[in-house]
Amino acid sequence: MQPPAQRLEALTVTELPLRPQDELECRRCEVHCDKVVYPSACVERACPFMYAYEEFGHTYIGCMQRVYGVEIDLEMLGEAEARSEGFGAMRTMRAPLPMCRVEVEECYGAGRSGDLGCVNPEFHELPDGTPTFKVFAQLTD
Repeated sequence: MQPPAQRLEALTVTELPLRPQDELECRRCEVHCDKVVYPSACVERACPFMYAYEEFGHTYIGCMQRVYGVEIDLEMLGEAEARSEGFGAMRTMRAPLPMCRVEVEECYGAGRSGDLGCVNPEFHELPDGTPTFKVFAQLTD
């Protein structure tokens, strides 16, 4: 009988989960994919889960749902977004919300993918039952 650590490793590599699109990372091949979100999109979209506070003369923003786990200096975010590269993406710490700008980033894409391509293509899909947009209704008298 194999030690528990070796059995767990074998399960991780060979068995696909029931809902791979709900995972935040995929390590089933040597490419290593992560779901990432763009904090600048939170500001642009006025996300209701974004919070801000001032400290030491700076304004910091973060996500109340902890989709990404850091607080970012708003001024530095604006300066980075003004450049052509932009601020960039943050690795997700929890499941992204419907209003998040989400992408899958390959950590080691060049030369590591197999002959047949991605072994877990469902990872790149949006979770079932999650809307890709949010509808706001305005009621008038």
